[in-house]
Amino acid sequence: MVQRSDDGSPGEPGERTGGTGPLAGVRVVEVAGMGPAPFCAMLLADLGADVVRVERPTNPGGKQDLLNRGKRSVLVDLKHERGPEALLALAERADVLLEGFRPGVAERLGVGPEECFERNPELIYGRMTGWGQDGPLADTAGHDVDYIALSGALHASGEAGGPPRFPVNLLGDFGGGAMYLAVGVLAALLRGRAGGGGQVVDASIVDGSAHLSTMLYGMLASGGWSTERGTNLLDGGAPFYDVYATSDGEHMAVGALEPQFYAELLEGLGLSGTLPDRDDPSNWPEIRRRLAEAFAGGTKRHWTEVFDGSDACVTPVLSMAEAPEHPHVRARRTLVENDGVVQPAAAPRFSGTPSPDPRPVPDAGAHTAEVLGEWHVAERDVLLRSGALHGELVRREDV
Repeated sequence: MVQRSDDGSPGEPGERTGGTGPLAGVRVVEVAGMGPAPFCAMLLADLGADVVRVERPTNPGGKQDLLNRGKRSVLVDLKHERGPEALLALAERADVLLEGFRPGVAERLGVGPEECFERNPELIYGRMTGWGQDGPLADTAGHDVDYIALSGALHASGEAGGPPRFPVNLLGDFGGGAMYLAVGVLAALLRGRAGGGGQVVDASIVDGSAHLSTMLYGMLASGGWSTERGTNLLDGGAPFYDVYATSDGEHMAVGALEPQFYAELLEGLGLSGTLPDRDDPSNWPEIRRRLAEAFAGGTKRHWTEVFDGSDACVTPVLSMAEAPEHPHVRARRTLVENDGVVQPAAAPRFSGTPSPDPRPVPDAGAHTAEVLGEWHVAERDVLLRSGALHGELVRREDV
């Protein structure tokens, strides 16, 4: 990690700020955007990094945007003549910079990798896009559903005989995008610590969602997967790996893949010894009919009680309003409350450097002068007076 004193020379590790998790001491600059890049920055903040979100004065984030939790906020007008200089000054003091511009935008603003590396050769420059930094579609607009469509991931989701159905934006934006950016940044940080210097991490949702599909591509190559939706073992084709409606209009999830788990499923439903051989796919329609009929005979609460503690791999499908009250979720504090808002706790968990509970979403610009001071940013006073930065703490007594 780059550690510098006021004059730009190497500083002491003790001067670093941040949380108490495994990434404590890592400084991250996030150029405000939407979706995957902010989520990646939130994840790093959850793990203890000191994340500074550089927001635009005309479009600051809201207090209910949980992707901004645990960060500090600085308002920078990148269109101001000193705006790019302010961002570069922060990048000079950081370990990581994250941006989600279209390819070429950061360069046109004067804050691209070349300018940042001139200031800080050890910087990890993380770039988040849908299509990637190059390729025929790199400069075109798109959203989660477009990117997973092109990678092949979307085609696999949906009911037999029906159209593809996208799983909100978890598969693309957050799974194939943000998580791959986070892994790439952390890998580059490890390489940098080993003397490898800084580098650019090009994270693309097309690339990431395709990579998530590696097992399915392998199954397709070996004949174990069909491109016909809803006919495979893991896409709802198998009746013992599906979702069933209950008598109260709710649903139960069934994942009884292994024979011993399937046996417990049938026992709980009162169907032991009454169904045809499940290993013959021609029997699947009849098995599905019988399972659906059985689940429709009881409420979600009834079946939850029947299968509680069993190995049948049957669980209730909970809404986001119900999930916080489940005993397992409560026991592990998977979902916690902060500032009156229920939200996921940090994940994963660490035995030696546990992550703190989620910290509040900051007011836009609340830490402008604070961050510039703590990070010993060059020409701090000049930048604060220039009008390129804004914030609650940018008052006369601060400069």
